[in-house]
Amino acid sequence: MPNLNVAVIGSPDYAKGIGKKSTTSDVTFYDLKRGDVTVSLVEPTKYPEKLASLFFSVSLADVAVVVVEHIGPVFGECVVMLDCAGIKKGYIVTKGYTAPEQIAPLTKGTVLEGYHVVADDPVKLREMLLAEAEKVATDEKVEGASRGSVPVDHYFDVKGVGTVVLGCVSAGTIRRHDAVMAYPGAKEAEIRSIQKHDDDFDSAAKGDRVGLALKGISVSDLDRGTVLSNDDTLVKSREIVARAHLVKYWLNPLREGMMLHIGHWMQFEPARVLSLGSDADWRNPEVKLELQKDFVYPPGSRAVMTHLEGGKLRVVGTLDLV
Repeated sequence: MPNLNVAVIGSPDYAKGIGKKSTTSDVTFYDLKRGDVTVSLVEPTKYPEKLASLFFSVSLADVAVVVVEHIGPVFGECVVMLDCAGIKKGYIVTKGYTAPEQIAPLTKGTVLEGYHVVADDPVKLREMLLAEAEKVATDEKVEGASRGSVPVDHYFDVKGVGTVVLGCVSAGTIRRHDAVMAYPGAKEAEIRSIQKHDDDFDSAAKGDRVGLALKGISVSDLDRGTVLSNDDTLVKSREIVARAHLVKYWLNPLREGMMLHIGHWMQFEPARVLSLGSDADWRNPEVKLELQKDFVYPPGSRAVMTHLEGGKLRVVGTLDLV
């Protein structure tokens, strides 16, 4: 069952014309299914008030749909977030009096430069996404991998079932009866069952959106951002030393003592700048950060760096995690 995760940004409730609403919180999910092909759409319900809402939606995505009703700071911040997250495939939907030639100069040099500009037609867009799901999600799966990771975005205590979590498989493959650790803590759990779009499966691979029933763990042991994994190569640390890359629109250097938020998978955590390297290029400094709890990531991944007091632009840049 190939699945495509799609962030729908720019127009609240636009995804309801494409899929059926499911889980709702600061992000809202919509499901689309045809035969064995599924699409999971997610909207940043609390954005622009909460930047984390935008980050979580983008972090979950393979593809983005950007609906442009107005060109302004919100659109610009969405462009920068998508570029920092590296969401290379997507669609730009123009609404109202916004013309493609107005958008092009603002997306030049970003991942959105390669997005397809399409008409405001949710029915046609639904067909495009279903076709993309069958092509892209299948290509990106890593079937048969022995280790898998699932960042948790929602979790519940379900009567008669126990602890249930929702999330997307970010890497590898998970299987029913797998033993997994709940990071950043050290609690072990067993995967009792796996559901994808309400159907039971014995396994799930990268890109699949899953509901997992767990044994040996309670909801009090979980949080958004908890990573369920049997991959022992994951890094877990409260202190990060990494190369930062500031976006060209960010006007000031980082400074010691500055409070940032670092996003990776479903983690969006405060981090204080402890020190900066003596690099001549202030846009690409080596930075040492201190977090309040362990940050979990695979070596060689990228995190998004934000500053919530940044004004009209709160996305600072990226971090190369080693």
